[in-house]
Amino acid sequence: MTENDPSAQDRPTPAPGTPEQPDSAHSDPSGPRDAATGPTDAGGPSHDFQYPPHTPPPGNTAGGYGSSPYGQAHYGVYPQADSPTRRQQTAMVMPRKLVAGVALLALLVGGAAGAAGGYLAADNAAAPPAPNALDQPLPAKQTGNPPEGSIEAVAAKLEPSVVQLQVQGLGSANEGSGFVISEDGYILTNNHVVEAAARGGRITVSFRNGDRAEAEIVGRDPTTDIAVVRADADGLTTVELGRSDDLRVGESVVAVGSPYELAGTVTAGIVSSLNRPVTAGGQGDQATVMDAIQTDAAINPGNSGGPLANMQGQVIGINSAIYSPSQGGNVGIGFAIPIDQARRTADEIIENGQATQTFIGATVGDAPRGGARIGDVQAGSPAEKAGLKSNDVIVKMGERRIDDANTLVAAIRTRAPGEKVTFTLADDSKVEVTLGGQPVPVN
Repeated sequence: MTENDPSAQDRPTPAPGTPEQPDSAHSDPSGPRDAATGPTDAGGPSHDFQYPPHTPPPGNTAGGYGSSPYGQAHYGVYPQADSPTRRQQTAMVMPRKLVAGVALLALLVGGAAGAAGGYLAADNAAAPPAPNALDQPLPAKQTGNPPEGSIEAVAAKLEPSVVQLQVQGLGSANEGSGFVISEDGYILTNNHVVEAAARGGRITVSFRNGDRAEAEIVGRDPTTDIAVVRADADGLTTVELGRSDDLRVGESVVAVGSPYELAGTVTAGIVSSLNRPVTAGGQGDQATVMDAIQTDAAINPGNSGGPLANMQGQVIGINSAIYSPSQGGNVGIGFAIPIDQARRTADEIIENGQATQTFIGATVGDAPRGGARIGDVQAGSPAEKAGLKSNDVIVKMGERRIDDANTLVAAIRTRAPGEKVTFTLADDSKVEVTLGGQPVPVN
């Protein structure tokens, strides 16, 4: 499962028998999570480094000096000069020899050290000074525009249009990202980023230049996880929208957003897969099912609602969810809503205040041998008009293989109402359906 609730674990999947939802979906507690908020902080392992224990030498006690193996020294007066004994003479002569020997040793060592010192000094005087990076002059400052098609160029193009959203709801708070689509303040983001403010909350928009403005929800669509808000601002820099129907697996992409409130963070990667059915919570007609772009660009909590762009700096997706098998963050599997679908939904919201859901008017479930099995067919629905019946199994929509119910729902929702699609059934028969449209109810 993919979670897109900013503070919850994976939501349950749609209840069996709900329109165009699996009859037997299961939640996965280790499945994908939304990129809006992150896991609870957990400290890393600590390491206590110590010196090895010190063992005192024999005869000593730990922490101090032991008793001397020799007797206590007794210091007396020197013998008189006029009456030394033989023993005293010996004692007086030995130090002289020792001193002389030490002096000789000192001279020998001193001479050797002097000779060596002289040799080293002469050698150093002849060698050139060692190169030192600190002595090098500063290079010239970078000038000019970044190379076209580089990550740097994409970041420079997108950053002025990417915003951070801070949301306060009734007893809840959230933060995420968004991007400007009109100079007069319209901003595209995820529904799960702003839904906490849908019933009397507050949204604050932070722009890249440091300006802040209040915003209100224009409309939202939980089924596609898309929302439009409008900031109280004007003269904004807008993004350039691309297209997502011609993306190729392996092409480079760039993500911009505010992971963990680090506004303006830029990451890069590739398109890892296309048309990836991702269920991100909700139930029945409110269930979020995305026909997602999968990417390995680093997306973390707070990236939700931010743009995924191609190397021309055109937005081709909205970052929405991540797969996180543990309480960690990015593991290289992120999901974005295709911009073609987001553009259509945003247009409907701005024009009418609400989105339109594409549907066929039948419940669906997973077929035992693959495909989507038709359940109840609504009277007068597009499915009934096309001749679909209960227990029919759809295995293809156009040229796209349908592996299960979620794949069918995701494929249908990417299309616009009024489009004609051809379903291939398990018995190889074909049925042409004109897709219907209905307003999306918003709780």
